[in-house]
Amino acid sequence: MKKSLIIGNSTKVTIAGIQDIPAKIDTGAEYSSVWATNIHLNEQGKLAFHLLGPAHPLYTGKTVTVDDFYAVNIRNSTGYNYVRYLVQLPVKIKGRRIRASFSLADRSRNNFPVLIGRRLLKGKFLVDVSELEVPYPPRILDQKLNAELKSDPRSFHDKYMANPEQPETDHTPAN
Repeated sequence: MKKSLIIGNSTKVTIAGIQDIPAKIDTGAEYSSVWATNIHLNEQGKLAFHLLGPAHPLYTGKTVTVDDFYAVNIRNSTGYNYVRYLVQLPVKIKGRRIRASFSLADRSRNNFPVLIGRRLLKGKFLVDVSELEVPYPPRILDQKLNAELKSDPRSFHDKYMANPEQPETDHTPAN
């Protein structure tokens, strides 16, 4: 039995040969997820996709093709269900090579292109939330809100705090 490694709440991983991809560790998520684009079935009926997206600095444009893939129903933190493809990909975390399941998702609006969930962590890693290998980028939405607050505190209060029927803001995911 291998000893469990300590991992922080974020780390860098290598997936399918792409090194140093920032990953968020999420013990609340059952499945791991990776940002995938151009997801399609090729002429042979195999699932093909690109890891990451053209806007990401680590994007290679290389097509990954898998024979073995499944569909899973994923429920996000707000309770919405999504049907996603689940694929097995090689991943290296903290020097440990693992073949792990990842759901393919559009994570372009998330701070981290990879999310590592419980199924991958179980029996392999212990999470120490005080460790932070990859700093969280500042949340753009919070920056905009605070700029608005500083420029006109009274209007900000009237707009967001005084009215129980607050207007919706652009809820950009933070993970």
